[in-house]
Amino acid sequence: MSLATLDTLRPPTRPYPVPRATEREQQAAQAQADRPRIRAVPEGTEARGFALYVGVDELKAATSGVSLPQLVEALKRTVAELVPDAETYAAVALAPRGAGGRDVEVVRLALQDPAALAKHRQSAEPAEAPEPKGGVVIDISRKRVQLDGEVAPLTYKEFELLQFLVLREGRTIERAEIIATLWADGGDDVPNERTIDVHVRRLRSKLGAYEDIVRTVRGSGYRFDRHADVTIRWASTPSPDVF
Repeated sequence: MSLATLDTLRPPTRPYPVPRATEREQQAAQAQADRPRIRAVPEGTEARGFALYVGVDELKAATSGVSLPQLVEALKRTVAELVPDAETYAAVALAPRGAGGRDVEVVRLALQDPAALAKHRQSAEPAEAPEPKGGVVIDISRKRVQLDGEVAPLTYKEFELLQFLVLREGRTIERAEIIATLWADGGDDVPNERTIDVHVRRLRSKLGAYEDIVRTVRGSGYRFDRHADVTIRWASTPSPDVF
């Protein structure tokens, strides 16, 4: 599966009237030529939807008197009015404060737009920063954790749990919020709050000597605390969260 570009192609210019064509035929041909169609669609494929990247941060939205969730709901309502049977899914792209760059390009990279990724690879510096020899490296874009240079054997869900806390650094997250977000798709059996404690214990055991970066706030939940020996790598594709 891949993304293509929506584009309205202009019909080639040609003299009118066309010989041996009625006015109705000309109108039908013109209407067909003017219809928007999708470029670069390989033979044997069909369009099943589209992605609309909106570059606007929370401050810009607030300045205009709206919030990002309000914008999302407004777009969803518009789609529902035009095509009642259409399904929609929205995700917000997260990036570190002060990361810079155009908002829409940050969104395209975060949501893995193929063209944006290809452009970024072409312009990226050839040499990567050396990996730290010690401490914890939480690589959000590659979805892996390194402990003193060795990759920690975290499961997908364990990394998602750690990432969830990292993206909310310094804030205590209640167990109910973790369940509601990480198990929102219903793909796995939804755990209870006691089961979350088991997930956290397993995560901590794999963090070894650095287990205290995930703190228990008694009676409240869990919190990620960054230490001096913790590095978070966002690279060019910070992980999106779902609205």
